[in-house]
Amino acid sequence: MNAPSNLKYTKSDEWFDPSSGAMGLSDYAQSQLSDIVFVEILVDVGDTVEAGNPIASVESVKASAETYASATGKVVAVNKALSEKPETLNSDPYGAGWMVKVEGGAVSDAMDSAAYGKYCEGRSH
Repeated sequence: MNAPSNLKYTKSDEWFDPSSGAMGLSDYAQSQLSDIVFVEILVDVGDTVEAGNPIASVESVKASAETYASATGKVVAVNKALSEKPETLNSDPYGAGWMVKVEGGAVSDAMDSAAYGKYCEGRSH
């Protein structure tokens, strides 16, 4: 499982990059969903999102899931390219697969990479 150490993670499998304000779906989550075929971002630039509230809907060949904001802040960018190429979430969840970027991102109740890795290991047994 890939979990970069510079990111923060939620128990609902989203990540947040405190340096850029980007957030998205974790590598663990995309691997559980398998082949992602549809992404709809539910927020727009200028919206304020709160950690734990839905920001996107994701569908795969196996299931559908909501993606939740991993931080609270004002949306400054939305990755519209994901609707055209949803499979980007499978191939590059921490790079081109970011969903939204916020400014003033405040994180609460987020785990570091090591804690998230242990959390995911505990769920796969």
